[in-house]
Amino acid sequence: MAAEIPRRMLGNTGEAVSIIGMGGNHIAGANCRTEAISLVHEAIEQGIDFMDNCWDCHGGRSEMWMGDALRGRYRDRVFLTTKIDGRNKKAARKQLDQSLKRLKTDYLDLLQIHEVIRPDDPERIFARGGAIEALEKARDMGKVRFLGFSGHKDPEIHLKMLAQGFHWDATQMPINLLDAHFSSFQKQVLPVLREQGIGVIGMKPLAGGALLETGMVTVTEALQYAMSQPLAVVVTGMESQRELDQAIEAADDFLPLGDKVMENLLGRISPFAQNGEYERYKTTTRHDGTVEHPEWLEKAKV
Repeated sequence: MAAEIPRRMLGNTGEAVSIIGMGGNHIAGANCRTEAISLVHEAIEQGIDFMDNCWDCHGGRSEMWMGDALRGRYRDRVFLTTKIDGRNKKAARKQLDQSLKRLKTDYLDLLQIHEVIRPDDPERIFARGGAIEALEKARDMGKVRFLGFSGHKDPEIHLKMLAQGFHWDATQMPINLLDAHFSSFQKQVLPVLREQGIGVIGMKPLAGGALLETGMVTVTEALQYAMSQPLAVVVTGMESQRELDQAIEAADDFLPLGDKVMENLLGRISPFAQNGEYERYKTTTRHDGTVEHPEWLEKAKV
């Protein structure tokens, strides 16, 4: 019998999505294309309909394998999103067209600007000829339905993006037990998103696996803490049957954790969370694909 995975509204979009979403980056970590397709299909059959991806993941393999999985009858059963790195109009437009081709679809439910992690990213994106022009044009043309951005480095950069006078439909950011203690997106950004009716997409619920390194929480506890926050969906990796089963188990008939349970979890993690040592996506460049490949940001000139 299929799991009963709760659904929540994605901000003011009018769209309800599964409370847990499939991280596209990890799809390419499956043993092979056939296994990746099988995992996507099973996730959908079990009630997971939020499919996340990114133009730069594994050289495009993540999008291609997900596109193969969604070909035909599965596409209309999911809320499909991907992200692009281009900061100018021409680069963003080119990357979007590549993503659509790989995903084998003529439209995306949500397109996001990826890795908004530098203090000057908002200015570059909103400059004359910046990426935001390509996103708005794509929406006008029906290539995308909703627009957003993602980032994992500093809550202040998210707030700067939100202060540009543009209405975002959704925003993606880290939400986990470590984040609650250090340079916290949950504390600084989440209230602003809720006030503005912007859909909240939580990512890195396991902090890239670092939460499990502490030995203080289980996968289920970490996922359910993230899902207990006032957000729409928590995106997590499911590159194996075991990881898919863990996500489904955590989300099946989920009810938010009580305050005492969450306080206990936060207390357990607190000794590991004070300086960001375990949040490497904030304090190192290990998770920054666009640092390793700066050419992705400017694939073409305006």
